[in-house]
Amino acid sequence: MTRGITVTKHLLLSQTEVPGATGAFTRLINELIVAAKLISREVTKAGLVDILGFTGRENVQGEQVRKLDDFSNDVIVGRLESCGELCAMSSEEVADIIEIPRQYQLGNYVLIFDPLDGSSNIDVNVSVGTIFSILYRIGPRGQQGTLEDVLQPGYKQVAAGYFIYGSSTMMVYCAGHGVHGFTLDPSVGEFLLSHENIVTPARGNIFSVNEGNYNYWDENVRRYIDHLKDPKAGHRKAYTSRYIGSLVADFHRNLLHGGVFLYPSDARDPRQAHGKLRLMCEANPLAFVVEHAGGAASTGWERILDVVPQELHQRVPLIIGSKEEVRAAEEFIQGLR
Repeated sequence: MTRGITVTKHLLLSQTEVPGATGAFTRLINELIVAAKLISREVTKAGLVDILGFTGRENVQGEQVRKLDDFSNDVIVGRLESCGELCAMSSEEVADIIEIPRQYQLGNYVLIFDPLDGSSNIDVNVSVGTIFSILYRIGPRGQQGTLEDVLQPGYKQVAAGYFIYGSSTMMVYCAGHGVHGFTLDPSVGEFLLSHENIVTPARGNIFSVNEGNYNYWDENVRRYIDHLKDPKAGHRKAYTSRYIGSLVADFHRNLLHGGVFLYPSDARDPRQAHGKLRLMCEANPLAFVVEHAGGAASTGWERILDVVPQELHQRVPLIIGSKEEVRAAEEFIQGLR
């Protein structure tokens, strides 16, 4: 591959290496890219139009839905439902699976997505993003997708990735053959290859966690964070705390520079007793990306990609990033250190 080629050409070249490829996956990703361009356009001018703020309703998670959440969700559903390659979708913003309208052709893929991760930060110009996961259906072809098609463990993903809307708009994705990053050139409206074969460092000195929840964590989690901050612990290099509060932004930085992101369970909110982040639309896709980049993702006790989902909006604790940093966190959480 050559830096600067378009994401469409990259997809076409990579799919030539897949036996029996029909072009369906490329068509699906291309529609997702168009949706991301539309979202990026609205995010960059959000301060100029009446699209910020709350809609006045809550999503299935009990969180206030912002106007940009609604817009992003509607754009993705509207673009993808008619592409002919999906049998079902699932969104963080929608309680049930999203069926494909009868007038459209049914395909063999399932799309799971968080339309606008970190949207609570949009008012203060912090990077936000779209996270996506793609699965191959397990039910009969030509029929509507079912909950069984959606509730597959993360290791069965055929592709996953994210778009990050920040100082530039980037797409990072993996279809099982390396992790690649593309940056949107607004002058031509194309995503161009800028980060080929991303490999995350095995170790890092950045930890990303909301320390405001410190008193509500398990004792072993607190010991781990105390260990990272202890100047007498004999660290190879002193750790630095960097927490943005936008999962995509924190993950993206650590993917490129090394480090670990944590969102453990906490005792303050009963809804977060088993973690806050969603397995299907946040943890699984980012775990797929980081593992293919040489990193790791865990609940503290189990590999994220091995978790068997029980419900659509299941929450899990998440420790994700450089492999050695995740391993160390697991050792503390399991009481081995």
